[in-house]
Amino acid sequence: MRVSEAKAVARRWVIEEGSRTPGFVGAYFAGSITWLPDDAPLPETSDVDVMLVVEGPLPPHKLGKFVYDCVLLEVTYLPQTQVQTPEQVLGDYHLAGSFRAPNVIADPAGHLTRLQAAVGQGFARRVWVERRCAQAAQRIVERLDSIDPSAPLQNQVMAWLFAAGGAPHVLLAAGLRNPTVRRRYVAAHDLLADFELLDCYPPLLDLLGCEHLSREQVTAQLPTLEAAFDDAARVVQPSYPFAADLSEQGRAVAIGGSRQLIQSGWHREAVFWMVATYSRCRQVFAQGAPEEMRARHTPGYRALLALLGIAAAGDLVQRGEQVRAFLPRLQAMADDVLAANPDIQA
Repeated sequence: MRVSEAKAVARRWVIEEGSRTPGFVGAYFAGSITWLPDDAPLPETSDVDVMLVVEGPLPPHKLGKFVYDCVLLEVTYLPQTQVQTPEQVLGDYHLAGSFRAPNVIADPAGHLTRLQAAVGQGFARRVWVERRCAQAAQRIVERLDSIDPSAPLQNQVMAWLFAAGGAPHVLLAAGLRNPTVRRRYVAAHDLLADFELLDCYPPLLDLLGCEHLSREQVTAQLPTLEAAFDDAARVVQPSYPFAADLSEQGRAVAIGGSRQLIQSGWHREAVFWMVATYSRCRQVFAQGAPEEMRARHTPGYRALLALLGIAAAGDLVQRGEQVRAFLPRLQAMADDVLAANPDIQA
């Protein structure tokens, strides 16, 4: 299926279903599909991200991933208050990319269309690029500060993981690239290769602890992750924020996407999402799964973390400090990308 065909299906869903959401004021495409040409094939491990902008209280549960007319959609609710002014969007590294080009699906009042025109004009201006880089770096600090040594291991791991994994996002923001989630390391590699800055890449993997891993080591972790995913999908509660990601529909992205990365030679880059997925499974197990189920998947989780050098309680503290100490070097890397990027405007 072509990107244009998938977008047409998503538009139809918005018109027929999404527009009935209480407080609906508009919708737009987000994520990786906004960076793909309309005539490109939609990757089998990708979904189509749709943001529903809502005025007033958001629905209690995120719709998340579901199949509609053979297309895997991921629908997220966004408060209207987050997309009120161009300045607000231009300074947000997650929002700005979606508005750099015409990606509006539905806009009864015309506000999103006007917003997109303004953001598109200012997207590449240096002042806004630097602000988005600073925001991405601040997110790293916030995640490090959120690590609670008394919290369950999987919660601590998630805070550290997304702090370390925030480094590629800083560089992608500097490069005017998509701050993709699962494929963030691949995207950062391609960015640095384009600007002849590949010397900056190995430190990103080292920060995650996977720079030394072989394809065989990573591949060996897939069966235990799959087993944990399948059990979590059976017991996950709708109230869990990422319930749709741990569903049969989400399997193609979480498991299939990881396998595809490994098979394509990006085994080290696959580790980020494998750890995120396994940690989410552990969070689901902690919400009331049978003790036997929790115990069954503990060794596999511990083995995956051990590959990254996390084997004892103090290791996460040390790794968090490693990320914090890396921030000045990360800023220098971002400055190099900014200097090398010909699309940055004064």
